[in-house]
Amino acid sequence: MRLVVAIAALCLLVGSLPAAAEEACPGHPDAIGTSRTITVDPATLPQIGTMQYKTSLPLEDHEVVLSFDDGPLPPNTSRILDTLAENCVKANYFLIGEMANAYPALVRRIYNAGHVVGTHSQHHPLTFRTMAEPRIESEVNDGIASVKAALGDPNAVAPFFRIPGLLRASRVENYLASQSIAVWSADEVADDWRHGVTAKEIVRLAIDRIDAKNHRGVLLLHDIHPNTAAALPILLKELKARGYRIVQAVPAGNRPLWVPEPLHLLVAANGIPSHASETAPQDEHTRGTRPSEHHPRHHKHIVRADDDAVDRAVAKKRVKPHTASAGESTFQLWR
Repeated sequence: MRLVVAIAALCLLVGSLPAAAEEACPGHPDAIGTSRTITVDPATLPQIGTMQYKTSLPLEDHEVVLSFDDGPLPPNTSRILDTLAENCVKANYFLIGEMANAYPALVRRIYNAGHVVGTHSQHHPLTFRTMAEPRIESEVNDGIASVKAALGDPNAVAPFFRIPGLLRASRVENYLASQSIAVWSADEVADDWRHGVTAKEIVRLAIDRIDAKNHRGVLLLHDIHPNTAAALPILLKELKARGYRIVQAVPAGNRPLWVPEPLHLLVAANGIPSHASETAPQDEHTRGTRPSEHHPRHHKHIVRADDDAVDRAVAKKRVKPHTASAGESTFQLWR
C-alpha cells in the first residue's frame, strides 16, 4: 500500500514538472523573462559596447541586455522596476551617486529585485573629456562610495562604470582599468532622453536599431523619464514577439543575495527622501530644466521630474544640495 502511495506521489510530482518549467515567469505566462546571465570580468573584457569600442558582450543571435542610466528617481524608477518584475526581466543599472544619496531605498529595491548595480559618476558632469585626472578620480570614486553607502554593502556594487554622455577619453579609461572597473558604452540607444520623444518612438528606435545591429546588443535606456517607463512594457512585448531574449551581465565573484532595508528607508520607498537634505539636485540659477549634450548622436535632452504627487510630497523639504562646480555639471534635476 505504501509503495502504491509513493508511486502515485512520484507520478504527481513528475506530472507537475513540465507545467512549472514552462511558466518561466509565474503569474505572467506571456512575459519575456530572462534567458541567461553572462559573467563579466573587467580583466578580460575591460570595454563594452560597439558604439565606441571594438568589443561588446558575447551575445548570441537575438539576445539583448537592457541597461538603465541616471537614476534612481521616483516615480519613474519605481514604474520601470514594476514592469521588469512583471516580466521577470533582470537588467543592468548605472546609478548616479547624488541620486543614490537622495533615494537609498530605491537603490536597495533595485538590487534586491535582482538587478546588477553599476555606477555613473557622482554628479553626471558632461566634461569627462576635458577633466584633469584628480577630478576624474573624484567623480568615479565618490559615485561608487555613494552607491555603496546606499546599498549598505560594498560587495553589492558591480565594477561596471558608464561615462556620462558616453564622452570617453583615454585617461578616463586608463584610470578605470587601473581600478579593475569595466567601462560600458552601449551597442544602441533609443534616444529616450531626447525632449519630446514619445513612448512609441522609443520602442521603434530601439527595435529598428537592434535589428540593424545584427539582432543583438546592449541597449541604453534611462529610468528617470516618464516616457521610458511608458515605453518599456511595449518594448518587452515587441522584443518577445520578434523572438528576442533578455540577457543580464553579472560581475565575476561573489555578491550578497540581498541587502537589508532599514525601517527609515522603507518609509522613504515611495519617493520621499529619507531626510530633508536628500532632495533631488537643483540648479542654483534656474527653476526649470536645461538641455545638454548627451550621447554621440548629438541630440539634446531635457531631464525633468514632473510628477505632481512627488512634487507635493517634497514641496516643504526643498534645500540646495552640494553639486559639481558651476559649468561642469549640466545634469541638474529640479523639483
